[in-house]
Amino acid sequence: QLQASGGGLVQAGGSLRLSCAASGRTFSNHFMGWFRQDPGKEREFVAAISWNAITTTYEDFVKGRFTISRDNAENMVYLQMNSLKPEDTAVYYCVADPRYYGKIDYEYDYWGQGTQVTVSS
Repeated sequence: QLQASGGGLVQAGGSLRLSCAASGRTFSNHFMGWFRQDPGKEREFVAAISWNAITTTYEDFVKGRFTISRDNAENMVYLQMNSLKPEDTAVYYCVADPRYYGKIDYEYDYWGQGTQVTVSS
């Protein structure tokens, strides 16, 4: 089970830190990531991190602004979001998979419930 939190309302240029708490099984050996979806738009890949945190991947529109990290001892994954823009407004979902690492949403077996991020201009 994945539980995302940390969303909220922030002004453009501000920062938020999303957290994803994993429970019910060991996710320390899973690839994990974040997707987002705004109503009326397609779901988008945001970032992914390998099980050992050595490899990270970001979609172009968040490079240099967002940072994904994990704490396997605490079974947590984080998304630090800086320099937020109104177009970052979306529901952000935490995902995990024991085998897949990449940008395709349906390849991830485990999904959290999402946390709303709203960036005002």
